[in-house]
Amino acid sequence: MKALIKVGYACNEHCTFCHTLDVRHIDDTSESVHAKIRRARQLGHSMVVFSGGEPTIRPELPGWATHVASLGLDLGFVTNGRRFAYPEFVEAMLARRLRYVYLSFHGGSPRVHNSLVRADAFAETLQAIRNLHGRVPVLTVNCVVTSTNIHKLRELVDLLLPLPQLTLKFSMTAPKGGGDRLFEHVVPRVTDCAAAVADAIRHGTERRGDAPGPRFGHDGIPLCLLPGMEDLYDDLRTNDFRVMSEVGEPDFFPVDDVIKVQPEGRCGGCALRGPCPGLFRGYVERFPGDEAALEARTGHRGNSYNLTPTRDIPRPPGAPCPVKTDGTTSYDRGRTLFLRLRDRMRLFETRTRDFADVELQATKEQHGQLYVDVSSKLAPDDFPRDLRKLRILDECVRCEERPRCTGCWAPLPHDVFTPDDARVHELLRSLDGDVLDVGAGEGSYLATLAPRVQQGAARYTALEPDEARARLLQQRHPWARFVVAPAEEASLSPASLDHVLLLRSYNHLAAPRLALPRLVDALRPGGTLLLVDNVAFGLVRGREHAGRAERGPGQLEHHRNDGAEEAHRATLGLPLRLVERRDVGPTTSNQWLLRYERA
Repeated sequence: MKALIKVGYACNEHCTFCHTLDVRHIDDTSESVHAKIRRARQLGHSMVVFSGGEPTIRPELPGWATHVASLGLDLGFVTNGRRFAYPEFVEAMLARRLRYVYLSFHGGSPRVHNSLVRADAFAETLQAIRNLHGRVPVLTVNCVVTSTNIHKLRELVDLLLPLPQLTLKFSMTAPKGGGDRLFEHVVPRVTDCAAAVADAIRHGTERRGDAPGPRFGHDGIPLCLLPGMEDLYDDLRTNDFRVMSEVGEPDFFPVDDVIKVQPEGRCGGCALRGPCPGLFRGYVERFPGDEAALEARTGHRGNSYNLTPTRDIPRPPGAPCPVKTDGTTSYDRGRTLFLRLRDRMRLFETRTRDFADVELQATKEQHGQLYVDVSSKLAPDDFPRDLRKLRILDECVRCEERPRCTGCWAPLPHDVFTPDDARVHELLRSLDGDVLDVGAGEGSYLATLAPRVQQGAARYTALEPDEARARLLQQRHPWARFVVAPAEEASLSPASLDHVLLLRSYNHLAAPRLALPRLVDALRPGGTLLLVDNVAFGLVRGREHAGRAERGPGQLEHHRNDGAEEAHRATLGLPLRLVERRDVGPTTSNQWLLRYERA
């Protein structure tokens, strides 16, 4: 786990896109950097990475690096690399546990690179790459794609192709500092950037063939613009950075993507929303029309994620909160939580990339859908028995640090699933007439429906897209009729049904806005549409349990993790009257309900 420390914003280059253009005169004190090194060790991080500006120009660097090594931590740099052109400096840093270098190099020729960094730096930077190649476990060469070098990316690929033990990464220019002030001259259109990066990666992959060669990566480009290269996405989190600290900040803060946005209208239902960087906020402000280039990808998503333990903080009964005393800002509120144990607080965190930060924040802080998995199953299938809902402690709710703290949680003593599901069973026991069940799934509700059908009060048909599952359910429930077809394609007669049920199957629909009008059209006036489904949830598990589950054979079946609000919006404009709505919240299970009547 890496902690990033920015030691100052001064630099021996003058990049046209420099992030810190307006603060280059500001440096942190040596004492502050030493304190942050100690703090990184205290927080349980295994590597300190120095950044800036340019960290290697600070005369205090040897002392900082020695301090890092003395604490048993590894050392890393985000650097322009020029000082690594000197072998004695490389050896000195390797002796201090140098394990990671992220080095900037923006062109395959002196003319291109030097014009971007506005310094005679090409030869030193290339020599640094050669000096470090094969000497550090992780060497990334980052090329910022600008309007100057966008058509010269192949040159850089060709230059570095003989060096297989590095990653060549292409990053979209961020509209920050120089990238903001010189936006019109420096920042390319995102579609042009994506096309150039894709071309450079394809070129390098073809030239490399089966021979060893550099790996490739990209950042700052929406994944939908790089089809087939989604797995090459490379950012702070993919490199195991957890926290960072700017100059003058008293403590660490979680790494985040606050300067990037995913426009809801284009990205809301995208299956790649979790790992995708979206667009830079400043870019959208300049080119709002470019959102139209984004296209939500259909596909399956997970509906849960694991939180695993990282470390314990002692807290005997009656003792004050140690996190409040020590500092709350170092913990990511969406990705971490403390679990209260008898004499300690245990920190859990998730590294998932299946969910965007805003989704994780909503799951934890808005919906309160966190559970301890007390089973040993790869996937819980009996929620009332397998899961214990977590609730934040009352002392945390009252604490003035709550808006900045991840909070401490404890399991509720009662089952939250059965009461919420009781209303669904109550509604099913009252159905009569022609009933269509869309997506019977595991047949969880068929035992409740069976008496109505067997008494002649209801006639039951299920639409099930999985033929093998439909065949199995037919054997178990001979009183039911099963039709193999997806809801978006099933042949339904208008006004032929009294009730349509989507019981935990709404989020399995590939295209709700296509399926719902067909289903509503098949309802008779006064008929009902019942939607029941689940939002995403977090599972607190041990490392071994989580590892087995993530390596297990489970298949993703959800296309989205919509709640009642999102599902209700999908029904707007249809001839329906909402008669009942139950939302998910901190005191409920993760199941929501919407019931409509056909107008």
